[in-house]
Amino acid sequence: MTTRKISRKPTRKPPARGVAEGVQGPLDQARRLVVKVGSALLVDARTGRLNRSWLETLVEDLLRLRRRGCELILVSSGAIALGRRHLGLPAGALRLEESQAAAAVGQIRLAHAYKELLEAHEVTVAQVLLTLEDSEQRTRYLNARATLESLLRLGAIPVINENDTVATAEIRYGDNDRLAARVAQMTSADCLVLLSDVDGLYSADPNRDPAAKFIASVAQITPQIEAMAGRSASDVGSGGMATKIAAARIAVGAGCHMCIAAGAHPHPLKRIETGARCTWFLPASSPVAARKQWIAGTLRPVGAIHVDEGALRALQAGKSLLPAGVTGTLGRFESGDTISVLSAAGVEVARGIAAYSDAETARIMGRHSAEIAALLGFRGSDELIHRDDMVILQPSGASASTGAAGGTSAGGVP
Repeated sequence: MTTRKISRKPTRKPPARGVAEGVQGPLDQARRLVVKVGSALLVDARTGRLNRSWLETLVEDLLRLRRRGCELILVSSGAIALGRRHLGLPAGALRLEESQAAAAVGQIRLAHAYKELLEAHEVTVAQVLLTLEDSEQRTRYLNARATLESLLRLGAIPVINENDTVATAEIRYGDNDRLAARVAQMTSADCLVLLSDVDGLYSADPNRDPAAKFIASVAQITPQIEAMAGRSASDVGSGGMATKIAAARIAVGAGCHMCIAAGAHPHPLKRIETGARCTWFLPASSPVAARKQWIAGTLRPVGAIHVDEGALRALQAGKSLLPAGVTGTLGRFESGDTISVLSAAGVEVARGIAAYSDAETARIMGRHSAEIAALLGFRGSDELIHRDDMVILQPSGASASTGAAGGTSAGGVP
């Protein structure tokens, strides 16, 4: 394996606005990080070959973050760009079926490169291919989220790409910026980094307007911010600044910090940590707080369950809801639906996302979690509603608190 040597230490630049000198930034503090890698970084535009020497430095950055306890997810472009060379496809726009064929060839090469570099350090790599429907259709969203959570819990690094080989024009993202934001939302990541061929957001296209001003941080995505978006300068990638702004809206809405940074330099993540120029989009709340706000105010419960006094006390103490404390169900609901939690007197005391359907809940209510597998024939969650998926309500119905430890996923499920 070739190792790139750097003869001098990188010069430390002033930190981005909003991140004071000596204070950790969002990337330094991230516990769960999604990194999106653009095609223009992974694939040499002249040869169509993988830029392996650069990828090695990115892997070194990822391993360093992993050693400090950060969970990592990669969203990687590059499959189509790699595959088209092997198929002899001409430069320029491809038809959908040509893109799908190129993706089928390039994806296996891309996955092999990540596997080889990361497993050399005894890190397991998992390939996950998603389509737009996987983050929009409720059941598929829940399945994708559960898979990613399991991979992270087991210590693997998921490498995600859009499933270009089967996605039609109607169910495609078309760019991995928004896919990365949906993945960050889905997994309650607290930081998303878009490594690109640009170093951030400008007031105008800097390639056309020498007077364009660099925007170091964005606290709110206004129409003026959206108007600053231009088109991609790369012939390899499919995403422009407009798709990055759209991704930022998804990410910050889920409580996730998002960064746009130039990735072509060696060790691109380390450069961000040491103050390289980049644009940070700042959320108003944490991923868990954003999720709880979504549960409390955005969703309409489709069913309800009654709980006993013991369960009510446990919920008010910050515990999850176990089947043993449930005394009855109302209405029809499926796993992943939002339901109301009612006291014995019929007062709504909480609202949350059910781990089981109404029929399954009726079979396991009043029983211990250890009995679930025998009662249902499969092993599911020990909790009927996990505390991270639940909001305790005031008597008026308002949310009592949006804070909690941990987190599972963000909103966006139909």
